[in-house]
Amino acid sequence: MTAGQVLEGRAKPRGKYPHLKRAGDYVYISGTSSRRPDNSIAGAEVDEMGTTKLDITVQTTAVLENIREVLGSIGAGLEDLVEISAYLVNMNDFGGYNEAYARFFDYTGPARTTVAVHQLPHPHLLIEIKAVAYVPQAGD
Repeated sequence: MTAGQVLEGRAKPRGKYPHLKRAGDYVYISGTSSRRPDNSIAGAEVDEMGTTKLDITVQTTAVLENIREVLGSIGAGLEDLVEISAYLVNMNDFGGYNEAYARFFDYTGPARTTVAVHQLPHPHLLIEIKAVAYVPQAGD
């Protein structure tokens, strides 16, 4: 098993865990949100009066793009994913999440589980996704 990797130019993990970890031919991607490298959150806007607008479609798109970039750091892509576990704060967002997800995957995509959770590490986060990819090591 190789060491986990914390990637430069990505949102810093909010704890002592890597963005990804390889175990043989499998790569495990830690829970990923729509946080940008500057810690702002895609799909979260707060106006001058403090009114918050959260968009599940924008957040889901950003999460999957963040996962694509993490995979790209090891020469892999979304097509290498074999499993996704998605965590939604509100199942009423399932439609928008599904809409954005379908822009990346069809029925040949990874196996998927979606569950509702009470909350995520920031009140503006609506979704987090962890994933597993199959990426054979060189020489396999």
